[in-house]
Amino acid sequence: MSTKTLTIDNHDETVADGIVLIDFWADWCGPCKQFAPVFEKASEANGDITFAKVDTEDQQQLAASYGITSIPTLVGYRDGIPIFAQPGALPGQVLDDVIAQVRALDMEAVKKDYAEAVAKQQAGEQPVGEQPVGE
Repeated sequence: MSTKTLTIDNHDETVADGIVLIDFWADWCGPCKQFAPVFEKASEANGDITFAKVDTEDQQQLAASYGITSIPTLVGYRDGIPIFAQPGALPGQVLDDVIAQVRALDMEAVKKDYAEAVAKQQAGEQPVGEQPVGE
């Protein structure tokens, strides 16, 4: 499976279901160029996962909505819930490990924890980013 170009227009529908890995990158970024073939290889080996790329130069509003300050940054979703964000070019073995961990998540517990975190955020008690999802 090849990677998908993620934009502000197709973002919500793309992250809604299943496992989605998003690579935030830019053409001028050396580490992004190093990570690109690793990300592509993983996409070919994991056809059941959506691999998406965000060009931070072209999609500045989308990158800003994620608070991206360093690229490459890898963001993961499962079933519409943001699971993690990791800056830096990951080696293939590390990316494979991340994929295995995302697959192994107890999604019932994650959904419960996420719903509680969102409720606290809406009540003004705590930002969602302050509490790791699934822990």
